[in-house]
Amino acid sequence: MAPETPAQGQTPRYFTWDEVAQRSGREKERWLVIDRKVYNISEFARRHPGGSRVISHYAGQDATDPFVAFHINKGLVRKYMNSLLIGELSPEQPSFEPTKNKELTHEFRELRATVERMGLMKANRVFFLLCLLHILLLDVAAWLTLWLFGTSFVPFLLCSVLLSIVQVQAGWLQHDFGHLSVFDTSKWNHLIHHFVIGHLKGAPASWWNHLHFQHHAKPNCFRKDPDINMHPFFFALGKVLSVELGKQKKKYMPYNHQHKYFFLIGPPALLPVYFQWYIFYFVIKRKKWVDLAWMITFYVRIFLTYVPLLGLKGFLGLFFMVRFLESNWFVWVTQMSHIPMHIDHDRNKDWVSTQLQATCNVHKSAFNDWFSGHLNFQIEHHLFPTMPRHNYYKVAPLVQSLCAKHGVKYQSKPLLSAFADIVHSLKESGQLWLDAYLHQ
Repeated sequence: MAPETPAQGQTPRYFTWDEVAQRSGREKERWLVIDRKVYNISEFARRHPGGSRVISHYAGQDATDPFVAFHINKGLVRKYMNSLLIGELSPEQPSFEPTKNKELTHEFRELRATVERMGLMKANRVFFLLCLLHILLLDVAAWLTLWLFGTSFVPFLLCSVLLSIVQVQAGWLQHDFGHLSVFDTSKWNHLIHHFVIGHLKGAPASWWNHLHFQHHAKPNCFRKDPDINMHPFFFALGKVLSVELGKQKKKYMPYNHQHKYFFLIGPPALLPVYFQWYIFYFVIKRKKWVDLAWMITFYVRIFLTYVPLLGLKGFLGLFFMVRFLESNWFVWVTQMSHIPMHIDHDRNKDWVSTQLQATCNVHKSAFNDWFSGHLNFQIEHHLFPTMPRHNYYKVAPLVQSLCAKHGVKYQSKPLLSAFADIVHSLKESGQLWLDAYLHQ
């Protein structure tokens, strides 16, 4: 894309927030603002390494805080951004939109600088090595269980449980590498990410990146966060969207019973029924051949190690049992911090408000940390997505102080209460939908 920056010595082009807001993508043109500088991302969005959608979700808005949050080598990235620069905000314009909390934003940026000075963005690689080793040891133990004790019901069940732990814990570990939380360079994080998600789990890194970065950019924002795409075709989510759906007289499912059928089409089905097949469609459609190659190594490995012991039918039974157990674990943990929280259209709030209204924590304990891959610190993870997870508990008191000062609600719950709140919130939003559907 040809540079559009003014030649040296020329007066830079100035823009107002109204002009920027008009370039939100609805009329094809997309602009965004980073540190008061205005960038035209209309053509670049398709080439954006993090995906076209995640950057387009901030079209027409200030993107300074997400830019800082997602990139570990900001100096290098800024060099590539020079060709996109078309001007800056006029001197009389505020640094961000009036919908954002000025004092909260400034103090969060100070907190971010403090966190970096404290070294909390630096990873302890021994921690992540131990995470990987415990996954590999459990993987070997699962196979040895069948090899040593035979393929009767009890060894088969124990093997299934061990492999489910392997898959879930590998899921948490790939999440670390996907967020660039372990190594100082993107190259090494991406390489090990391919190994963990591709070879240990059989899933494509590009698919995870495509979905997950959108979720972090605009959590619980309808049509921007793919994690809530089950609204409205399967569930009515959140108070605002559920009432809106009822007023529109739309009924794709009996939402007033969704807290019941969630147990059938939610945790048990997501991985074995949907993800297991969609990932192959994704990589083939998008021609992600490197991802496909990594995935094939996973399926070849488990086929060669388990078919000789179990036969083809026994192997397929084991595979889908593992996916079933993994799916239940994965869905309850990932949804406990988001489904009960505020779900709405994008209101262009500041970074802290956007993340805090969509996330909550689960109390710290050795078990909760391991069971959730430290995603019980969902608030800290969303505010600092590249922070290594072993440092979340260190930054949590600082985040709590910031929230208390500015009247932002910081929620932390017991694990079982968090699980129960998923069901309670589905029941509440289902009833809100029904009342609006019948009476409004």
